[in-house]
Amino acid sequence: MEQRRRFAEAVQDPDAEVPLDLAWSLLTAHAHPAVDPDALLVHLDDLAAGCRVRTLDGLLHHLFVDQGFVGNQDDYYDPANSYLDDVLETHLGIPISLAVLTMEVGRRVGVPVAGVGLPGHFLLRDRVDPEVFIDPFRGGELLDRDGCRTVLRRLHGPDTELDPAWLEPLAPRAILDRMLANLVRVFQHRGDAADLLWARDLQAALAGAEGDPRARLRLRAGLN
Repeated sequence: MEQRRRFAEAVQDPDAEVPLDLAWSLLTAHAHPAVDPDALLVHLDDLAAGCRVRTLDGLLHHLFVDQGFVGNQDDYYDPANSYLDDVLETHLGIPISLAVLTMEVGRRVGVPVAGVGLPGHFLLRDRVDPEVFIDPFRGGELLDRDGCRTVLRRLHGPDTELDPAWLEPLAPRAILDRMLANLVRVFQHRGDAADLLWARDLQAALAGAEGDPRARLRLRAGLN
């Protein structure tokens, strides 16, 4: 209950001020109650401290070459790919978790990158040069708009058109909502009722629905 209260408080900040790293660590603590979410933030601090060249290229080299973070192509739907402690330990993740890791390490070293939500594949966008995109699932591969279109068509077919709105930066609450939606789908598929319950509770907190018992019940029942 304490971690859920902290999560609800964190996501009630104005959207630009929502601490994405803290919210992710508190989400993780719901899956792994023995985890200290504040210790995970220290781990992120330590990871950032090891980045010697504080440019975009230096950040990507540090995370995806020196540290070896990479997309988990062998077990994409393992919920561990979405938990901060597991991502930090195994250096494996899915696009959105690796993107958030890069965003939060980048913020610590003064390299601003934003999350962008292509349908089915999360990317990053350089805030200094907004025509530069990064695919964290593919080892920090640099993309332009045509490269983003290629990613999209690889997933959805060769005739899929790229909506420019999909390349606009997402706010922290939208990113957390997508992370939780991913987990809800995994838990539903696996039949993990207990995990589904806490994920639904966090969705309710994120939506500001915790003050409305009927809305919270709808979310918990999967009727949102």
